[in-house]
Amino acid sequence: MRFTPIRIGLLLLGAILTISLLGGSVIWSMLGLTDDLGIDGRAEIVRSGAADIGEGWPAYGGDRGGNRYSAAGQITTENVANLAIAWTHRSGALDGRDDVIGRTALETTPILVEGSLIFCTQFNQVIALDPGTGEEKWRHDPEIAGDQRPANQFTCRGVSYWQDSEAEAGAPCASRIFTGTSDARLIALDTRTGALCEGFGGAGEVRLEPSITLRWPGEFQITSAPAVIGDVIVTGSAISDNLRTEAPQGTVHGFDARTGEILWRFNPVPRDPDDPTRSSWAGNSADTVGHANVWSTMSVDEERGLMFLPTSSPSPDYYGGARAGDNHYANSVVALNGETGEVVWHFQTVHHDVWDYDLPAQPSLVTVWRDGEAHDVVVQVAKTGLVFVLDRETGESFLPIEERPVPQGGVEGEILSPTQPFPVNTPPVVPNRLRPFADAFGITLWDRLACASRIRNLRGEGLFTPPGLDGLLAYPFSGGGANWGGAAYDPNRNLLVINMSNLAQAIHLVPGAEEESDITDLADDAEFAPMEGVPYAMTRETLLSPLGLPCNAPPWGVLAGIDLASGEIVWRQTIGTTEDLAPGGLALPIGTPNFGGPIVTGGNLVFIGATLDDYLRAFDVETGEELWKGRLPAGGQATPMTYEWEGRQYVVIAAGGHGSSGTRPGDFMVAFALPG
Repeated sequence: MRFTPIRIGLLLLGAILTISLLGGSVIWSMLGLTDDLGIDGRAEIVRSGAADIGEGWPAYGGDRGGNRYSAAGQITTENVANLAIAWTHRSGALDGRDDVIGRTALETTPILVEGSLIFCTQFNQVIALDPGTGEEKWRHDPEIAGDQRPANQFTCRGVSYWQDSEAEAGAPCASRIFTGTSDARLIALDTRTGALCEGFGGAGEVRLEPSITLRWPGEFQITSAPAVIGDVIVTGSAISDNLRTEAPQGTVHGFDARTGEILWRFNPVPRDPDDPTRSSWAGNSADTVGHANVWSTMSVDEERGLMFLPTSSPSPDYYGGARAGDNHYANSVVALNGETGEVVWHFQTVHHDVWDYDLPAQPSLVTVWRDGEAHDVVVQVAKTGLVFVLDRETGESFLPIEERPVPQGGVEGEILSPTQPFPVNTPPVVPNRLRPFADAFGITLWDRLACASRIRNLRGEGLFTPPGLDGLLAYPFSGGGANWGGAAYDPNRNLLVINMSNLAQAIHLVPGAEEESDITDLADDAEFAPMEGVPYAMTRETLLSPLGLPCNAPPWGVLAGIDLASGEIVWRQTIGTTEDLAPGGLALPIGTPNFGGPIVTGGNLVFIGATLDDYLRAFDVETGEELWKGRLPAGGQATPMTYEWEGRQYVVIAAGGHGSSGTRPGDFMVAFALPG
């Protein structure tokens, strides 16, 4: 995903609109430049008192179930406008790394444990800060080499905390911080000092070994916080997409938290001949393809002893002729027994994925109140813009889901699923169909007609139109819809809050191409993938006009609130402006693509960064109205967190930019609080 052409296009848009504004000739409604997306709702309070969750922030997702909710309520809708920076910390992670800054992304969310705010940097340094001042207490540097080509940039989304119930209080490593690295190590550190826990693995770390020889360092890495369930530490992996069919396996590993001994393995591509899901993989294809890995964050239900995995697509992403069938466990929410790694249930959100519509976000384990009863559910947001709500015990649908016919007619050798699952009550949060003339966007007639022509020349019959030689209009694009930032949940209102991007892509399958040089008309910003082992290579590019603007109309970033008792979208708002993209800082409210997620607080607020302008924002959780924004020193493509410390509530976000998005790089941790 390369957004540089979009940034250039937005510069042009800003220049044209600036001139037009001076002349008084802009027709805002014609361009769709508005904050109001037409849903006028208010989230109702469904509980009489505050939910008894959300104290502190001990896990990446707020709690291990990924609620991203805090009961902290000192900052409210009435006083949020007074928020100011309380302290700033700089990690120095980018010092001496000028040659790779464009391949970094600071996506980390700190946790608050044992009186320390602890997080990881782009290069996997783990740092502990004083929560009230931002003063550094300790750090550990795993010394990540800069000569890698990481699958998902140099990034680390978070760390995890574990307490040893058998250790004496105050003993070394009686509690531990676990973190993964870009070179696929799992590291255990003492929570109080940051020292390596020598009894874990080899001198404090274990290394995940890929199933086959890597093509380059970084093809196989760990980017998300490990899951903690009982005394088991569980981690997935991030693997470079679309390189080859016989690719590294996406095996999930469960380790003993004390010793680092491997306790169990789960491969989402079922290699076991006795696994009943083998029948959904034609022939012996489950023995020859790789991936279906878990690169995002897993969730844990400690009371049930269950953990929930968001799996990705098998290799390669855009052609499945070598793996005919639905390919179960891939593109699925998979519930495992945390002690044994055995499958309890699984639900597939995309059958036989050939669109790179893997599950990118942590499953949200939330409790929905309906008809006076509490229902424990799993909520999975998707790149497709769809939201699935499942019963946590069984994996059956809590909000209705139905199989609907989808377009057919893939390339030679492809065998598509005739249907795909769709939620019945909740419409897509972002659109999934573009009509050439009715929906094409452009700031001039020439620009719009060029987009209409591009749309018309691509096959676009809606969601799940198959890739082909003549080109696929993929909408939403492979970055979502939703992405790794996931959703937040207000337990008092049954309200799921989710941000999504709204862009389209042009995907082409190319027979016989082995190198990028084999394609003479490849656009400058297009990605090429050889997909070795199948008859086709792949190219993809964001669908842009000649001026470099998206061919679909704004808003290009959306924030929405969804009532999980009914599935209704209660409110929906544009998120992001052109302030850091357009000349003169012109802040057009047209929304931007976004990476990072929201949180919800007891003060009835939603906090989110994520957008391509450098701000942390606060929204009213009942209405979606934007109430405040605080300037950041770099791109805020991370999920914030909040906590109360010595009587004061802080909201903290990492600001370090996102290489693929082209936002301003940095090494900042920024804390906001009310004055005094």
